[in-house]
Amino acid sequence: MTTTLPMFPLELVAFPEEELSLHIFEQRYQQLLEDCVEGRITFGIPTYIDKRLEFGTEMELLKVVKRYPSGASDIICKGVRVFKLIDFYNRLDDKLYAGAVVHFIDAIDDGTVVVRDNFINLLNAFYNELDIETPAVDVNKVTSYSLSHKMGLSVAQEYKLLQIASEKERYLFLIQHLKTMLPTVQSINRTKEIIKLNGHFKNFDPLDFEEY
Repeated sequence: MTTTLPMFPLELVAFPEEELSLHIFEQRYQQLLEDCVEGRITFGIPTYIDKRLEFGTEMELLKVVKRYPSGASDIICKGVRVFKLIDFYNRLDDKLYAGAVVHFIDAIDDGTVVVRDNFINLLNAFYNELDIETPAVDVNKVTSYSLSHKMGLSVAQEYKLLQIASEKERYLFLIQHLKTMLPTVQSINRTKEIIKLNGHFKNFDPLDFEEY
């Protein structure tokens, strides 16, 4: 499906189903906000990365939390679906803000329980190593996007994840990331323990060589 959306480019990745808090202060985006409120339209957040715009997420305005005398506003919006830009315009018709013709990426819901459970187990191990409580999630509602901002992914990795249409492939991408990160975190934790022992008497169990 192809359509035209107002654009709000940012140097971040917004995922579908994610709620995002934004402070709107530029005049062009104040105009975009009013158009969203009055016309109940959605807008796109394309990720500005490597000095270009290619993929992003359609966003729905959920709530205007606060309005300031300056015209600025605090809002909460929610990701809807992923798109790829076809044509970008610095001005959308007579508006102050940009716009683009976009093609929505069809999501492939082929996630399996086994892959999801493997991901959750690795995520629990990752948070345990960090000594951080694992965020509460409903295992029946969790998706590959749910905790992607809380796994130590770089913006480039998050952007790559955004481009993967298959739910199963996204889980596999995250699983590989956790398998790479876990040994690093474990190594850091061992180093921290060794540093704590410096200058202290160490109690080692004697080795038994009688069987040799």
